[in-house]
Amino acid sequence: MWKKLENLTSKIYEKAVRRKGEHRIALLIDGPNMLRKEFNIDLDKIREVLNEFGDIVIGRVYLNQYASDKLIEAVINQGFEPKISAGDVDVEMAVDATELVFNPNIDTIAYVTRDADFLPAIRKAKERGKKVIVIGAEPGFSTALQNIADYVIKIGEEFQLDKEKLEKKKKNKFLKVEEKHKDNNGKNEKENENNKERTNTT
Repeated sequence: MWKKLENLTSKIYEKAVRRKGEHRIALLIDGPNMLRKEFNIDLDKIREVLNEFGDIVIGRVYLNQYASDKLIEAVINQGFEPKISAGDVDVEMAVDATELVFNPNIDTIAYVTRDADFLPAIRKAKERGKKVIVIGAEPGFSTALQNIADYVIKIGEEFQLDKEKLEKKKKNKFLKVEEKHKDNNGKNEKENENNKERTNTT
């Protein structure tokens, strides 16, 4: 009997995992609230975690007008769409989240925030049958937000940006560009030599 029960629970688990991995996700990141020095969040690691749930169809990072060019560039380089707001970032993010509730191509909305301001938008999403993932960090991670979500992911050290890794990535990118440049120069020199030979023979 216990074996039968074990088999049944493992089948249910497999089914749940399979279903879990089929989500079409809209990822909304509250920049001023979460992209802070004290959290040092690596957006790639958030993407990795969400890939276990399904595909990120929309990935937006909401920033205010004071966001640095460096931050905006980093967001773009990591494959996210930056949305810069002159007004209240939370309002723009909540409006977009409410619109996404009616998007048939999205079945899950993932919020990266600690802010309880998004509770009305989350309630609306759940009313319309959408799943909600909340990714946040302490201190100040709203308990109400955690209680309403279908899945809660707490950001810890494993989500932090590895500066050494980032520097290596930059170096490798620079070396590749340099090698490409050398290859192109070599090709150009050869072409010039060939052209000279041709003109000399004629």
